[in-house]
Amino acid sequence: MVAVAEPPVVDAPPLGGWRRLLVLLRRHRIFVIALGLAASLRIVTMLGFGPAMWFNDSYDYVSVALRPRPHPIRPDGYGFWLLMLRPLHSFAVVVFTQHLMGLATGLLIYALLTQKFGVPKWGATLAAVPVLFDAYQIQLEQLIMSDSMFILLVVGVVTLVLWHDAMSWRVGAATGLLLALTALTRSIGLPILALVVGYLVIKRAGWKPVAAVIVACAVPVVAYMGWFKAVNGQFSMTNSDGAILYMRTSLFADCHKMNLDKRKELELALLCINTPPDKREPSAQAYLWWDNENQLHVFGSGMRFTPEINTNAGAFAKRAILAQPGDYLAVVAKDFFRAFRWDRPRFPDYKTYHLYEFDNPFTRELPKWSSYHSTTDKDAEAYENGKAATHVVRPWSDFMIGYQNVVRLPGIVLGLLLLTGLYGVALRWRDIGGPVLLPWLGAAGLILAPAATAEFDYRYLLPAVPLACLAAAITLAALRLPKITSLPKVTSLPKITKGG
Repeated sequence: MVAVAEPPVVDAPPLGGWRRLLVLLRRHRIFVIALGLAASLRIVTMLGFGPAMWFNDSYDYVSVALRPRPHPIRPDGYGFWLLMLRPLHSFAVVVFTQHLMGLATGLLIYALLTQKFGVPKWGATLAAVPVLFDAYQIQLEQLIMSDSMFILLVVGVVTLVLWHDAMSWRVGAATGLLLALTALTRSIGLPILALVVGYLVIKRAGWKPVAAVIVACAVPVVAYMGWFKAVNGQFSMTNSDGAILYMRTSLFADCHKMNLDKRKELELALLCINTPPDKREPSAQAYLWWDNENQLHVFGSGMRFTPEINTNAGAFAKRAILAQPGDYLAVVAKDFFRAFRWDRPRFPDYKTYHLYEFDNPFTRELPKWSSYHSTTDKDAEAYENGKAATHVVRPWSDFMIGYQNVVRLPGIVLGLLLLTGLYGVALRWRDIGGPVLLPWLGAAGLILAPAATAEFDYRYLLPAVPLACLAAAITLAALRLPKITSLPKVTSLPKITKGG
C-alpha cells in the first residue's frame, strides 16, 4: 500500500484583525513592554498631580484659549490646541493628550529605526528610553506648556523626511505643514525649515518637493503674521524677539564700548544698564522678566513687549554683539556647555528650577497675576470650570518624587549621544553626513539656539534628546558587521545509497 502525502498548503487563511494585532505585539514585545511601563508612569503622574502642573508661561496659553488673539510674546499654536479642548473643561484631558504625545514620540523613534535603518528591536527600544522614561520629560508633559507638542512635531518632521529616499511633492507639502505647526507652536521651530530645506537640497531631492515644503510652510505662517500685524502692528510672529535678544546681551553689554551717542541715539541709550558687568545678576532673566523692588530691568511696567520697545531692544542687542563679539561668544559657550553637566544645579533661580520638579510647592495655589481682561487664577478656573491649582495626592506623588530623584538623563549622556552622532556624520563625509546629518544638526541646533538668543533653561534641552538618540542609533547601526548574504561554497555532496 502506497501512502500519498497531501499537497502543501501554499496560501494560509488570512489572520483576523485581533490575531494580526497579537502577532504584531509579540513581534515587538520588547518595545511594547517598555511602552506599557512608560504609560503606567504617566498614569501615576496624573493621579498624583491633578489636574495639571503649572509654569509661568502656562497662564498666557490659557488666556489665548479663552480670548483668542495673536499673543505678543509667543505664537498661538499651543493656545489653539487648548482652545480645541476647551469644551471639555478639563486640564486633566489636556495633559492626557500631552502624555500621549510623549508616547507617540517614542513610537516614532522606534518605528523609524527598525523599519528604515534596520536597527535591532532592542536597540531601537533603547533609543526611545530617554523620551519614555526620563522623569523630567514626564513632568514636562504634566505641565500646561507647549513643549510636548513641539517635541512630537519636530520628531515627526525628521521621521517624515528620513523615511522617504525619494520625496514626492505631496510628502513635501505634508512636511511643510508639519513645519508650519512647529513654528506656530514655538517660534524657534521656524529655523528648522531652513535646516530641512538645506538637507533636501544637499540630498538632491528635486525642486518640486523643496518648493512644496517652502510653500506649505509659508502659507500658514504668513497668514498668522498678517493677523499679528492687524492686531499688534508688526508683520511678525511676536513682539518679543528683540527684547529676548536684549536679555541675552544684558550680562555683558557695556555702553562705553558700544560708542552710543546719547543725543542722537537716546532710545538706545535709555536701555543701558548702569551696573558694571562684573556686578550684575547671575541670570540674564533678571533684566527682562524679574520685576522686583530693585527694578533691575530698564523697561517700564507693562512696556516690555510693545513694538517700539521690541525694535529698540533688538537694535541695542545687535549693537552690543557687534561691539563685544568676544563677550557674546563667551556667554553663548558657557550656556551651551552648561547643557552637558552630570549634575543639575539650580538655575536660573530657585523658583524656576523647582517648577520642573514634582516636589514643587509653588503651583498648589495659583498666582493672581494680571492677565488680559482678567487675572491668571480666574482664567485657569474659568477654563477648568472649577479649581485648577495642582492637587497633590499620595502615595502617587511620593512615588514620582522619588522616581525623579533617580531616573533622569544626565547632561553628560546627552553630550555623548551628540558626539556619537557627530562621529556618524564624519564617517559619511563623502555623502555629506548621510541620514545622520539631519537629526544631529537638529539636536545641536536646539541646544545652541536658546544659548545664542535667550538663556539656558533645562526644558530647552528636552526637544534635542530624541534627535540626538536618533543620530546616535543610526550611527551605531551603520557600524554593525555586515550580514552574511551567501552560503559557503559546497565542494562535494554526500552519496545517497538505496538504504541510507
